[in-house]
Amino acid sequence: MRMLRHVLSVLLVLAAAASWAQGITLRVKDLGKVQGWRENVLVGTGIVTGLAGTGDAPGNRATRQALSNVLSQFNLTVPPEQVNSRNVAVVMVSAALPAFAREGDTLDVTVASSGDARSLVGGNLLLTPMRAPDGRIYALAQGALSVGGHRYDANGNVVQKNHPTAAAIPNGATVEVSMPPPSAQARSHVTFVLAEPDYTTASRVVAAINSQLGAGLARARDAAGIEIEVPAALQAEPVSFLARLENVAVEPDRRARVVINERTGTVVSGGDVRLSRVAISHGDLKITISSLNSVSQPTFVERTGPGVATAVVTNTELAVEEPTGVGFLAGGGTVADLVQSLARMKTSTRDIISILRAVKAAGALHGELVVQ
Repeated sequence: MRMLRHVLSVLLVLAAAASWAQGITLRVKDLGKVQGWRENVLVGTGIVTGLAGTGDAPGNRATRQALSNVLSQFNLTVPPEQVNSRNVAVVMVSAALPAFAREGDTLDVTVASSGDARSLVGGNLLLTPMRAPDGRIYALAQGALSVGGHRYDANGNVVQKNHPTAAAIPNGATVEVSMPPPSAQARSHVTFVLAEPDYTTASRVVAAINSQLGAGLARARDAAGIEIEVPAALQAEPVSFLARLENVAVEPDRRARVVINERTGTVVSGGDVRLSRVAISHGDLKITISSLNSVSQPTFVERTGPGVATAVVTNTELAVEEPTGVGFLAGGGTVADLVQSLARMKTSTRDIISILRAVKAAGALHGELVVQ
C-alpha cells in the first residue's frame, strides 16, 4: 500500500508538471473539452445495516431517528428513544453523474460513515435517494459494501488496516432521471475550453481547426475559450462535426514548470527549464550527543561510613559535524543539469528541494515552481 501511494503521488506530480509537450502532436480532445460537458455531483444520506456490532453507538440520536423513520415506512412504529442497536450506521453517499447519463445507467458509489461506527465491513446500504444541488433526485443507491480495510479489537488490543469506515459500491446506483443536453447551442456553434489556458496554444488550435476543417470556423475569445462555428451543412448532424473536431492534430506550446511534492520528496521538472548563473552553497549541521552511564562501586571496603554509597556517573560526548558543498552553474544551465550534479554529489531529495526553492527565491530559476 505504501508503494502504491508513492506511485500515485509521482503520477500526480507528473500530471501537474506536464503542461503542454513541445514537439509532440496531440489531438484537440486531449487538450480540453467542449463547454458544458461536466460531471454533476450527487449526494445522499443513508443507512448501512448488517454490521457485526461495529455500527454507531446506541446513544447516537441521528442513527436512532433514521432507523425509526425507516421502520415507520413498513408500518412499524418504534419511537427513536427505544431503538437500541450497534448493527446499523448512518452514512453519507456520493457519486458523480456524467454529462451524458441516461435512465438505467449505473454509477459507482462512495460510502463514508458520518457517525461513530468502528467499521462498515459486511454492511449493506439500504435504498438511498441521491440528489443534485438543485434538490432533485437523479439516482437511487443500494447494495453490499466493498471495504478495503478492517478493524478488530479485543481486550484493549486493536488491529486496523486502511480506513474501514469508508467503502465503495461498484455500479451501486441507478440513474432515474436523464441529464438535459449539455449544450443547447451546439447546432450553431460550440465553445472549446482548454484545460490549461495559454494564448499560444489557443492560437495554434484556432489555426489547426481553420486549416483542417474550414477557414474562418474558429476564433479565440481568450486564453482558454475557442468559439467554433458549426457549418450549416452539418448543423443537423453535430455529432459527426464534433468527432472531426476532436481529432484535429495540434502541436501545443509548453510551459516551464517545476513541481515539488514535499510530503514524498518527489521533484519533476521539464528538461529545458533554464537557470541563470548562480552559486549554491548548502550546508548540513549534524550534532551527535551520546551518553554513557557507569556505576562507581567502592571495592575492598568492609565497613563504610553513612555518607559512602554507590554512585552513578554519566559521561556525555558531544560531536559536531558541518559538511558543506559548493556548486557553480554557468549561465544557460537547466534544472535537469542542477539535479544531476546534486545527485552525483549524493545530495538527498529533501536537500534538492530546499536548494530549488532557494534558487527560485533568488530569481535564478526561470519557470513556475509548484509546491504541493
